[in-house]
Amino acid sequence: SSIYTVRDQKVMIDRDLAELYGVETKRLKEAVRRNISRFPPDFMFEMNVKELENWRTQFASSKEDRLGLRYAPFCFSEQGVTMVSCILNSERAIAVNIQVIRVFGKMRGVLLMNKDIFLKPEP
Repeated sequence: SSIYTVRDQKVMIDRDLAELYGVETKRLKEAVRRNISRFPPDFMFEMNVKELENWRTQFASSKEDRLGLRYAPFCFSEQGVTMVSCILNSERAIAVNIQVIRVFGKMRGVLLMNKDIFLKPEP
């Protein structure tokens, strides 16, 4: 439920990753900025204002949910999530990363098994 589609990519946002890793979002973003060379655009990008507003209307409907989204979040691809666990380097980060990779893998498997359904040309 924490994997979203932004820019046609499956991503997790910084707030959800921070919660999983047991750190503050601010601290996660600081660690990423200190190691920005490890995060090329296909690993991580920041939502623009239009994407943030669109995301809010689709997923962050409650007032409480919006409180944590004053700033555009960082969005991490599967590879970016892996890199976050490398820079946090705690036992919890490693364990969470293993689970996240498994979820992304299962999603990929479901999509591949059903590719005919998703790729059928419309009549």
